[in-house]
Amino acid sequence: MEKVIEIGNLVKEYRGLRAVDGIDLYVKEGEIYSLLGPNGAGKTTTVEILEGIRRKTSGEISVLGLDPIKNKKDLSRRIGILPQDFNFMANITPIEALKFYKRCLGSKTDVIQLLKEVDLYDKRDTPFENMSGGQKQKLGLAMAMSSEPQILFLDEPTAGLDPFSRRNVWSVIQRMKETGRTVFLTTHYLDEAEKLSDRVAFIKDGKIVSEGSPDEIVRLNHRGDRVILRSESDIMSILEILGYDVSSENGTVQVVIKDSTEFFEIVDLLKEKKIELTDVTMKRESLEDVFMRLVGKVDDNEP
Repeated sequence: MEKVIEIGNLVKEYRGLRAVDGIDLYVKEGEIYSLLGPNGAGKTTTVEILEGIRRKTSGEISVLGLDPIKNKKDLSRRIGILPQDFNFMANITPIEALKFYKRCLGSKTDVIQLLKEVDLYDKRDTPFENMSGGQKQKLGLAMAMSSEPQILFLDEPTAGLDPFSRRNVWSVIQRMKETGRTVFLTTHYLDEAEKLSDRVAFIKDGKIVSEGSPDEIVRLNHRGDRVILRSESDIMSILEILGYDVSSENGTVQVVIKDSTEFFEIVDLLKEKKIELTDVTMKRESLEDVFMRLVGKVDDNEP
């Protein structure tokens, strides 16, 4: 597939501080690409440079073959943007908002069809102030799609939404992909990235620390699965003496293992020692486990 976004050694400095520190990435046509990282990692800065809102300090950048600053006018009609914390005029309704945007953009978009595409047709005459958080985000998505863009930039599209509303927005994003659109997504929700994305990049301190499909990232950074044990006995001391990588968490003992064979070895060993276990489970390493190890805690209130 064609590369519609290309970044090479991108740097953005603010008064000598590097917010983006030499990152390289590309996005293919028709895929969902997610950028994940903690507060201050450089996610929003990167997106705003791609959108032509901020100027780079150095490096190479191309969006649909265009320079976001030099070709800003041409590019603006080919991309759609949903900014973080999207808001709009209180009394305007979805159908009014989309008709207004259609006129401003000179677009031929079918407003009724667009409302149906984002599941807002039944709310077409509801004032913005009376809409739920999820419905407001769907309107933001619809407005981003008003110019029939080739690429959509979605900055934290489900931040602050309840689980049900988040999943509704996910459905809309998945339908965008099905129509052939490319989506560049920033999020701090690991489940969101894992559910929606073809490829993911972890960014920390302005640098990409891992990139690939969610499965590839887990495989490349895999350190071992875990056995989670509960017992009234002091099994932690026993397993430590035997050389296992053991930790304690929420009243459980967790043991890092290389494979399922080691899982059964541990269980059999404790049975031989007549240790009674109240609970035994095995947890596969997830994208979140890898993220927390490589990047650390995500701040839900990233600006």
